[in-house]
Amino acid sequence: MNNQTIVQRDLAVLWHPCSQMKDHDPRASAPDALPLIPIKSGKGVWLEDFDGNRYLDAISSWWVNLFGHANPIINQALREQLETLEHVILGGFTHETALMLAEKLVEITPPGLDKCFYADNGSSAVEIALKMSFHYWRNLGRTQKTKFITLENSYHGETLGALAVGNVALYKDTYAPLLMDVITVAGPDCYHREDGESWEAYSIRRFAVMEQALAQHADEVCAVIVEPLVQCAGSMRMYHPVYLKLLREACDKYQVHLIADEIAVGFGRTGTLFACEQAAISPDFICLSKGLTGGYLPLSAVLTSNQVYQAFYDDYQNLTAFLHSHSYTGNALGCRAALATLGIFEQQNVIMNNRHLAGLMTKAVERFKEHPNVAEVRQTGMIVAIELVKNKQTREAYPWQQRRGLIVYRYALSRGVLLRPLGNVIYFMPPYIINEQEIQRMADVAWQGIQLAVQG
Repeated sequence: MNNQTIVQRDLAVLWHPCSQMKDHDPRASAPDALPLIPIKSGKGVWLEDFDGNRYLDAISSWWVNLFGHANPIINQALREQLETLEHVILGGFTHETALMLAEKLVEITPPGLDKCFYADNGSSAVEIALKMSFHYWRNLGRTQKTKFITLENSYHGETLGALAVGNVALYKDTYAPLLMDVITVAGPDCYHREDGESWEAYSIRRFAVMEQALAQHADEVCAVIVEPLVQCAGSMRMYHPVYLKLLREACDKYQVHLIADEIAVGFGRTGTLFACEQAAISPDFICLSKGLTGGYLPLSAVLTSNQVYQAFYDDYQNLTAFLHSHSYTGNALGCRAALATLGIFEQQNVIMNNRHLAGLMTKAVERFKEHPNVAEVRQTGMIVAIELVKNKQTREAYPWQQRRGLIVYRYALSRGVLLRPLGNVIYFMPPYIINEQEIQRMADVAWQGIQLAVQG
């Protein structure tokens, strides 16, 4: 078996996510041809294809793989679980693995998040939080609360509800006729701050727009939904924790829920276990997925307060129950992988080690700041983003049609590094087991790829 054979079979039957399939088809002669990479195996931060080529997984396989591929601790936990229970309906039944994970999530998330509701992916978690918030106010008789406030440049998933509360045009515009109306507020994205203005000062200044929106619309708004600290799919744009603190205070003042979408930024990615910790706040709902199972199995969770839970706790005849389900809710294998992942955090002092790794990443990208086509190098914890522009002084962007980031992607693959830029933003979001040598390799290949991409 070799790469070519696998690709031929793949193109006959598979439709890949977030892809223009013509790019992948060697028969189509597309101008931006991009061969598929068939992966045979993974070990640690490395992936290997059927021809023996290796690739450093610098993006944690879409931000999910925290502790490396084929992690022995998670592998062993799953072997044990397979011998006991693979899955059982969670409607009217329960099992110890789902219970233990719920207990652990209640323990480690910010205070006041007391109840755990499972689903199987991040978009579904967002859907649940939106529905719960709306339904909570309905059960309280506040039926005029039907809308949500979201930030510009936000992304919360691609099911219809999650897509509606996002604001990345590339994903949303095509489906606009299908989506509910939301209130979109200018955000705290610190890329747009004035010269000499700090992240904190800019985030405070930008909060005034959110305050106005809440004052004007509070009576009709169920919740505000945000990605704490980093808008990941929105070009890895970042902001200061003070914005979350001000938002929590305003949501309390105007009686509006706060939904924290920590699907991509949770579980140590931003320098703390959860990004909300850096503002010392508790949201009304927190959405978790991606790194929850260490990249092994699809699982998500929404945690909320006892206050929200009690609004649904009633006699059946009153029809106030939250009637939402997924066939694989609380899947035993997924829950066991998650417990093993959280166990690694406890046993290996991961957060402290991540701060060391983040420092090495900072050092590795220092030279990018002076590059004539780099507008900004920004970092929050284990996330580093490098934004390419046509003109550094004016920050004029390259036309998106030129796909400069794709040039970096292709070059990096040829040098054994998996990068997947967001447009013209090159970013690193590696597994937490990466070492100093691998960080330097990742940065060197990105530098060389950028040099190639900005020519002409």
